Amino acid sequence: MQVIDPHVHFWQIASGNQPWLSEPVPNLLGDYSPMARDYGPADLRGESEAIELLGAVHVEADAVDPVEETRWLAGLDDSGTPSLPTALVVGTDLSRSDAADILERQLELSDRIRGVRQILNVHADPLFDYAGRHYMNEPDWGKNFALLARHRLSFDLQLYPSQMPRAAQLAAEHPETLFVINHAGMYVDRQGVAGWRAWRDGLRALAARPNVVIKLSGFGMLDHRWTVGSLRPLILEAIDAFGTERAMFASNFPVDGLYARYDALWQAYADVVADASNEEKAALFVDNARRTYRLPAAHVSPLHDNNNGNDK
Repeated sequence: MQVIDPHVHFWQIASGNQPWLSEPVPNLLGDYSPMARDYGPADLRGESEAIELLGAVHVEADAVDPVEETRWLAGLDDSGTPSLPTALVVGTDLSRSDAADILERQLELSDRIRGVRQILNVHADPLFDYAGRHYMNEPDWGKNFALLARHRLSFDLQLYPSQMPRAAQLAAEHPETLFVINHAGMYVDRQGVAGWRAWRDGLRALAARPNVVIKLSGFGMLDHRWTVGSLRPLILEAIDAFGTERAMFASNFPVDGLYARYDALWQAYADVVADASNEEKAALFVDNARRTYRLPAAHVSPLHDNNNGNDK
């Protein structure tokens, strides 16, 4: 099975740049202490031996110092083919007065930067709250958001369904910026029909904007004992909203490695879309990630090799 993985994380514990790893606090992940170890390109390759990995996009990992995170990533000596990470989505706090300087410093460190992520998740339950404030409603944050278009950068959009209507407005206000929804929109409120409707309708509000795409990933964070059956309705609902031309599978490793092996996760994705055409599978597993993050065509194999073991 050939894939470009558009959502992975690397870190070095000794750097102290991810204290949330070395000093775990209760959150939606459950017991994530097994992740408190170094994780880099060699570790990902070791877990993906059953997968033909054509490239991987590193997404910022909540570093205290995002410039140092980018410096470390830019200096990784990976001799594999392709070299990992193939592209970077860096962290920048757009609410800061020096956001422009922080972003400029990162862009000077690497020519593989394709986007920015700032986690926006706000929730009434502290277990699920990441941000603690509604950045999208803050004028300074909105002003600095314009930096992305200036540098031709996308925005990885991690949020909850309740925030999707505002995010759809933001996408309309910035049609020149590509928005990449993280983790299928994080369907968090699962106790009743209202939560499902908020997620479903929020996805469609975002999908109505042509500059929004979606990553199908991170399912284990909110469903620690997922099965192919529990993934299927979420994946198919998201694909129904965005179409196979604006959706892509991703692993969210090593985070989702808490709940499944790398090859098992990708096989589950393949099982869900087993009846899709070869062209649709190529889009979901390779082509959309390549296009979204502007990866070199050399990292993409011919379509007939990308049928994930299901010739249809």
